[in-house]
Amino acid sequence: MPVSPSTAASPLAPEWLQVPADLNELHRPMWAGSVSRDGSGALTVGGMDVQALKEQFGTPLFVMDEADFRSRARAFKDSFDSAFADICGGVDVYYAGKSFLCTAVVKWVEEEGLRLDTASGGELAVAARAGIPGERVALHGNNKSDAELNRALDMKLGRIVVDSLAELDRVGALAQARGEQAKVMLRLTPGVHAHTHEFIATAHEDQKFGLSMAADTTDQAGVSAAEEAVAAAAAHPGIELLGLHCHIGSQIFEPDGFAMAAEKLLRFLAAMQEKYSITMPELDLGGGYGIAYTPVDTPRPAAEIANAMAAVVRSTCAELGIDAPRISIEPGRAIVGSTTFTLYEVGTLKTVRVDAPGASGDGDAGNNVTYPRRYVSVDGGMSDNARPVLYDADYSAVLASRTSGAAPQLSRVVGKHCESGDIVVRDVYLPEDVAAGDLLAVPGTGAYCWALSSNYNYLARPGVVAVRDGSARLIVRGETEEDLLSRDMGA
Repeated sequence: MPVSPSTAASPLAPEWLQVPADLNELHRPMWAGSVSRDGSGALTVGGMDVQALKEQFGTPLFVMDEADFRSRARAFKDSFDSAFADICGGVDVYYAGKSFLCTAVVKWVEEEGLRLDTASGGELAVAARAGIPGERVALHGNNKSDAELNRALDMKLGRIVVDSLAELDRVGALAQARGEQAKVMLRLTPGVHAHTHEFIATAHEDQKFGLSMAADTTDQAGVSAAEEAVAAAAAHPGIELLGLHCHIGSQIFEPDGFAMAAEKLLRFLAAMQEKYSITMPELDLGGGYGIAYTPVDTPRPAAEIANAMAAVVRSTCAELGIDAPRISIEPGRAIVGSTTFTLYEVGTLKTVRVDAPGASGDGDAGNNVTYPRRYVSVDGGMSDNARPVLYDADYSAVLASRTSGAAPQLSRVVGKHCESGDIVVRDVYLPEDVAAGDLLAVPGTGAYCWALSSNYNYLARPGVVAVRDGSARLIVRGETEEDLLSRDMGA
């Protein structure tokens, strides 16, 4: 007889997923600091319970702990300033706005002493609306338009991160025509393999970002695109070359990739300064620090990341005999990701029977046993979280409106879209008594969920609520049907 999935891990579950000892317990690394359960068992955040949030704002809903966001932002700034104080006087921390951006967040970022990294003209528009000074803003992108570059020059951005030789020529020409100099950093691809999903690894050669540091063997001079860009930028009257930039990927837990990239760029920087008799005063080491989406994820504290990176920069600069450049970093997900959970209401439930190897695990079809997998449908889905279908991203979920003493059942949380791949949480143990009308909370949705949201099947995108000190306010209004129809010009 197979072991009941109520008392042991189902063979349908991935190896890392264990049956929780207590389905009501919150695995702390996945949640904002103020999230807990009240006396009735309901999830609370910032002193407000989820039922009250649902009644006031509806579901689906992105629920953000403002104090937690500010705390994580300060932790990066304080930890890196401390670790690099004796090296370069501190670190400039740029919040990566592509993870989640609105005017309220820009103001929090500025108030906590951070700068802002943007990746489009639209993100620049949010920065301008929020009133952050242009010198505290950076612009990224592999295919910036002239309109975006001119907006960057109009706003007098502190840096434009140039991604190609062709773009370098355009930036220089636009600035020169205005009688100005554009402050430029060159994004390089150091060839470091990041331990992450292929689609979010960005420092290897075979992808769209950055200037290659590999020598061009087809060129008689044998110089790399990166070196060619350094020489061109240093000589261009419309360019002020600030330094070098790299970004090795996203959702990375191991520190070795960051260390390798830092050492490689410092050696390149030293060689270029000597060869071309120039000074590049800044070095940006990007972001990509991982967070906990499931109980097996092990994010590193900001101080641990900072100290590890500082040790590499300190020793490499000493070996090369150079003054350390001013270091900057670009955390986004690591600040906003765990501040937020998505609140859903449960609708349809369905249980299917799936074949799996018997208790012997020999895989013989004759010994297969059917096990239950329950589908729990919620009132959102891939329109408010595209990451599972894009990156096979794993999430977790908890029953949020109450506690339960029921046995655990392997469940799959799915959305309401007309796609079989519309999966919010692929595998999670939830109480057997979850029913229509219950509320579920999916943690870790602060980064890239709202930013990637869509109107697929004409669903309105959810609002974002910031909760603090027992009160909640909308910082992004949820859409209405009128919003959905407002751009339809008729027959």
